[in-house]
Amino acid sequence: MTTTGTVFYKMTGSGNDFIMLDGRVSLATDWPAERIKQVCDRRFGVGADGFLVLVPEGPAAVRMVFFNSDGSRAPMCGNAALCSTRLSHRLGMAPSEMTLVTDSGSFPTRTLDGTQAELNLPDFDPPKQMEIPPEQGEESIWFAHSGGPPHAVVVVREIDAVDVVRRGRVLRSHPAFAPLGANINFVQDPRTRPAGAAGPLPMRTYERGVEDETLACGTGAVGCAVVLAQLGYLTLPTELLSRGGFPLAVRATLGKERIRGVWLAGEGRVVARGVLE
Repeated sequence: MTTTGTVFYKMTGSGNDFIMLDGRVSLATDWPAERIKQVCDRRFGVGADGFLVLVPEGPAAVRMVFFNSDGSRAPMCGNAALCSTRLSHRLGMAPSEMTLVTDSGSFPTRTLDGTQAELNLPDFDPPKQMEIPPEQGEESIWFAHSGGPPHAVVVVREIDAVDVVRRGRVLRSHPAFAPLGANINFVQDPRTRPAGAAGPLPMRTYERGVEDETLACGTGAVGCAVVLAQLGYLTLPTELLSRGGFPLAVRATLGKERIRGVWLAGEGRVVARGVLE
């Protein structure tokens, strides 16, 4: 029996999941927004936070064409970049150290041991505190353009008490982030962490384009780590705990003018391979 359709790979990056295609056999232009939305639907499709097509652009470079689950094209996603690095190497598109080309620019990446990959993000401006009144339980709200989509970082006293969907939806469309909105990342203030709690600081994310809480956000983790370091609440390098239960490692050098030497490391694991009919 001959199998027809498009081979896909389902991957997860710390709980952020993606449907990924080999661009040598399937073009991004073959996938209009409505079709992507259908495939990413968790009841009537495969289910995913994002949809990607990987296209070789030289002996050690691969282009990542990334779409949100609503079919809208997005410039960059940290966890998608980690997954793309590992899958590109697995499919023979690039060596273990490569350049990932995105709509936000080109980034050095590399495959690490196990299921890990690492991404070198560009320098960015120090996060700035926003003049948005915090709600009860929130310490402060910051803006950090730490790669990919713009990010808000909300430092909170108790991460599990946050109504991520309600508050995230409000802040995502706040005029301060107009016209495109922002991903909203909530991160635990280490000073108010419950006694006896150990390990990486937990964070949670409301993601634009998905319009819901997702289980991880790589570039959001970078923003959270740098905000907390800038406040003097922790030192870099550090790890943050995604809602999916996996750590995201961040290292960077703080500066008054720019944040430099930014690296994000995390999971990029193939969950399944299948065929889209």
